[in-house]
Amino acid sequence: MYQDFQKYLQQTLQQIKDDGLYKNERVIITPQSSGIQVAGENGPVDVINFCANNYLGLADNKELIEAAKARMDVRGYGMASVRFICGTQDTHKMLEKAISDFFGTEDTILYAACFDANGGLFEPLLTAEDAIISDALNHASIIDGVRLCKAVRYRYANGDMADLEEQLKAAQAQRFRIIATDGVFSMDGNVCPLDKIYELAQKYNAMVMVDESHSAGVVGRTGHGVTEQFNLRGKIEVLTGTLGKAFGGSVGGFTTGKKEIIDLLRQRSRPYLFSNSIPPMVAAAALKTFELLTKDNHLQDTLHENTNYFVEKMTAAGFDIKPTQSAICAVMLYDARLSQEFAAALQQEGIYVTGFYYPVVPKGQARIRVQLSAAHTREQLDKGIAAFTKVGKQLGVLK
Repeated sequence: MYQDFQKYLQQTLQQIKDDGLYKNERVIITPQSSGIQVAGENGPVDVINFCANNYLGLADNKELIEAAKARMDVRGYGMASVRFICGTQDTHKMLEKAISDFFGTEDTILYAACFDANGGLFEPLLTAEDAIISDALNHASIIDGVRLCKAVRYRYANGDMADLEEQLKAAQAQRFRIIATDGVFSMDGNVCPLDKIYELAQKYNAMVMVDESHSAGVVGRTGHGVTEQFNLRGKIEVLTGTLGKAFGGSVGGFTTGKKEIIDLLRQRSRPYLFSNSIPPMVAAAALKTFELLTKDNHLQDTLHENTNYFVEKMTAAGFDIKPTQSAICAVMLYDARLSQEFAAALQQEGIYVTGFYYPVVPKGQARIRVQLSAAHTREQLDKGIAAFTKVGKQLGVLK
């Protein structure tokens, strides 16, 4: 059987390559930071990194590293268990409280990743009697979580409140309703209009779920996410998020919100019940992250300054930039092969980026997603802008 299947796989992979959609991995040989080294044919190559989710520059932070080392000495390397058997340490409970305090919520549950948090959210809470109304551009993890649930599914166009209202009207036929949305949409960088979503939820008796993965630590005056930005702290029923982006860039996810929701997830959420606890060192480093972020806002302030500067200069250079309210700057190229050629040419200029194309984004919407960090220096930003401009002219993107 495998010989036939192998032939099918080979043909499929070749078609992906022929379509210009094949993804190659590049190997980093330094810690994740704004400046990194990648493995090259003739040895290490120095590049400026513009495609990490390292929004606050904490991925190589010395205090986080020391916190992880110290906790590993006293609590070990791994838990070798799920939470409800013998996988819960004091560090896990401390981190859950720190996350709740950060978002102003009642309780928090940790997962191995936010993909698990979203995948394990809807099925334990809702049945075929209920409804989920989901933004069309929600992350794949939300989409998969919705698919695992028997609730009736509705979808509204990205950020379109008129469409959302129509779906809410239709969903009045169901018992309970929840609106699901990303806080920041990862491919475009736009922020969900949470104030208007909340108003419609109140009007049509619905709950709200927000994935804060790309917004927590980034948006809001002090980086506390979209609930801070729209003055809705503590009013949204469910938030999910990750420790793998602004909060240190490691692994781990969480769901935080109303106490009863979190309690039921502890009883019935399958990724929580059947996956090992995050390692003690990861929990300790994340705990240190939240400690640092409560001291002052200099990292968030620097990130906002860097983002505004980069977007302003790139727009002035003539690039087609998606409107952004986050640290994501989508440089639109529209052609998949062009996005790969552009990224490869930029690496030759010492700029590390990735072309995004189908199926990560819709066909005909290829782009390079630039992600800004508080760790970027003004010199690094200027080098990036200059390289984009040079390559843009070489490849005919700019006149």
